[in-house]
Amino acid sequence: MKMDYPKIYKASLEEAMFRGETELFHTSHKLNIACKQAIETAIRENFDGIHLNKDCFQHVLEEYGAGRLEWVLANTLQQKDYDGRFSSDNKKWAGTIHIPETNANGVDLRRNFMVDSHPAVLDGFISLVRYELTERKIQQRKLSIKEQLSVPMTQNANPIERKQNREVR
Repeated sequence: MKMDYPKIYKASLEEAMFRGETELFHTSHKLNIACKQAIETAIRENFDGIHLNKDCFQHVLEEYGAGRLEWVLANTLQQKDYDGRFSSDNKKWAGTIHIPETNANGVDLRRNFMVDSHPAVLDGFISLVRYELTERKIQQRKLSIKEQLSVPMTQNANPIERKQNREVR
């Protein structure tokens, strides 16, 4: 079941002001902050000091959607790209998502939705999320192929075509 989540406003505050969309920016920004807080809570409640529960992100994913979850995690890695406790694969992934610089009164607003959990545990959380979302995409592709193959042939369809005087099956 695909849910409709509030859209992520992907432009800067400056651009939102120019377009007359500051309300959209602020609404999205507040949801980014709420998602960040939900991630921190999920990690805090699902890390026993040694192990991180492999399903710890599910509630956040269901509440905020894959797009916003990825947006907040990518922002965090971009803000903390100096930290060697994040894997190079996760940093590389985060670099593929453009999050515009947004300043208000000399303060970078992206810092408001930067996750403050321990970097090594957060890196594990990010890896779990990325793996799950990749698996979901693979399953969706498989289902769509199966769906295509399960469509019954029409009455006029001929399973054997004749091309250039030879049978093709």
